[in-house]
Amino acid sequence: MIKIKNTIDKVIRFLLVILLGGMTINVLWQVFTRFVLQNPSSYTEELARYTLIWTGILGAAYVAGQKMHLAIDLLPTKLTGKRKIYLELIIQTAIIIFTIFVMIVGGLRLVNITFTLHQISAALQIPLGYVYLVIPISGFIILFYSLFFMYEQINLLKTQNSLKVKD
Repeated sequence: MIKIKNTIDKVIRFLLVILLGGMTINVLWQVFTRFVLQNPSSYTEELARYTLIWTGILGAAYVAGQKMHLAIDLLPTKLTGKRKIYLELIIQTAIIIFTIFVMIVGGLRLVNITFTLHQISAALQIPLGYVYLVIPISGFIILFYSLFFMYEQINLLKTQNSLKVKD
């Protein structure tokens, strides 16, 4: 399971580097066409906006997998042993519930609605469903990470229980 997580980490890191690099080139092109050529490119602003959306939401999924997301860690730092494990399981359960209902179900509904209504972007003329597709994709990634962390905590709990039985 750790190999799968590490592979997902590498793929997401690679995608984020590509997205950020592409966004940088895109914005540089926008500045060049606006100030040097005096004829601003018509699609670069919209492309930068959509790339920023993908980078931000996919980056949030990656950060969740590294356990570097914004968190209030007052209670976890004070707890030890089983209590800390149980708290971690509760936190991961809350993340899973949020991810399933908001990011996966809500995101898929949003993507479905935008495809059904044939909404397209003004400058790029691409279906907006592709822009919003990052929400359920990131939701599935966060779901995987949360299940992975729960699996680790359950194994840790089993290890602690087996150590106490042997004592």
